[in-house]
Amino acid sequence: MSLTPARPQDLPGVDRLLHQPAVAALVAQHGHSLVADQARGLLDSLRRQALDGRLPAAAVQPDALADALAQRVAQRLAPRLQRVLNLTGTVIHTNLGRALLADSALQRLLALMTGPNNLEFDLAAGGRGDRDSVVEELLCTLTGAEAATVVNNNAAAVLLTIAALAGGGREVIVSRGELVEIGGAFRMPDVMAAAGARLVEVGTTNRTHPRDYAQAITERTALLMKVHTSNYAVQGFTAAVDEATLAGIAHARGLPLATDLGAGALVDLAQWGLPSEPLPQDKIAAGCDVVTFSGDKLLGGPQAGLVVGSRAAIDRIRRFPLKRALRVGQLTLAALEATLMLYLRPERLRQDLPTLRLLTRPAEAIRAQALALQPALAAALAPRYGVAVVALLGQIGSGSLPVERLPSAGLAVTPLQKPGAGRALDALAAALRGLPLPVIGRIHADQLLLDLRCLDDTAAFSAQLPTLQAALA
Repeated sequence: MSLTPARPQDLPGVDRLLHQPAVAALVAQHGHSLVADQARGLLDSLRRQALDGRLPAAAVQPDALADALAQRVAQRLAPRLQRVLNLTGTVIHTNLGRALLADSALQRLLALMTGPNNLEFDLAAGGRGDRDSVVEELLCTLTGAEAATVVNNNAAAVLLTIAALAGGGREVIVSRGELVEIGGAFRMPDVMAAAGARLVEVGTTNRTHPRDYAQAITERTALLMKVHTSNYAVQGFTAAVDEATLAGIAHARGLPLATDLGAGALVDLAQWGLPSEPLPQDKIAAGCDVVTFSGDKLLGGPQAGLVVGSRAAIDRIRRFPLKRALRVGQLTLAALEATLMLYLRPERLRQDLPTLRLLTRPAEAIRAQALALQPALAAALAPRYGVAVVALLGQIGSGSLPVERLPSAGLAVTPLQKPGAGRALDALAAALRGLPLPVIGRIHADQLLLDLRCLDDTAAFSAQLPTLQAALA
């Protein structure tokens, strides 16, 4: 075989390449526009290599060009958003899509989107309907609220609530210890400003008392607000005012009380041995006029911001102009309705709701899974890495119960050559991410840890081990 590099003139033109039989088949499958665009990109790249004397003669052969073009077309059509295996130990992972949808929600989405639907059509009356009606009755049944509405995430729910109830420069009273910041630098003071409200801080970082709220109320006050510190904990010499006490203070002065729960569990997690989170139904019972929480965290549904409360407060929120800009579409409502339906059968919730099922997996079962996988992974990574079964501590994630840990188990991968161990771990992590079904673990203390709590599909992981071995060779 000649080692003489190919010359630019050895490359065909775009039209000639497109008329090759194998390429013509690509055009028939994908259309002329896409294939022609990728052909131009391929030929431009090869021409630059030829000008630099770096293009092998074999690369300009018809079969090689057809194969290269087919790869470019496939890469162009490959989705950016793809399924991954979450072996980080964080169950509700913000960067990995948070809660997993239940099978019933997925089936509902598929069935609904094959034709038109009654998103804003009242089938009984035969006229225009309200999209909130798809889930409002369910949310009221589950939380005890008089009314409910839905927006695209909980940050939007908080923003809309403040804007509707306290916009126009009116005052919102919040404890200084509850001025939270969540992921993406979303800060409560900034939300207040964006909503057109004026923040009034009361109390101190660690202690706030009822009198602090009462003394801060003026004729400009429009709202009292409480924020659940879901992503951190203040411990020690602390004091906070509960919603029932705050509701009494607010209502005595003719003011509404709103509380933001963040993660928003709908059932007491303690029944499965998990730490308890505050429940919307308890806050409604305590007298809150508005309660906001997320749909895609502990609730186990799609991304959404749920707003429940008194009819008077929810009507004001629903009528506020910003509501239309923040409303959700039919896909979210369909998935949310199917998820909420699961809560009507609480005895089946643990098996029907994927997020709850993963959160409550016994550590012994996870360890057994790790013991079964260890030999195959060790063989695939030998001789550069060692693999051991280890006990691990995971977390719920997405700001939920930040100081609590979930006993788990998994596989610890350690480079066997200490010089360059960091680079070896980075290379392994990159190879795992580059698999057809990417695997995401975490590097800690000179080891790559693969927590198996969220590994439902053991076969999918095992089937990729030959590919992983080849990538590291």
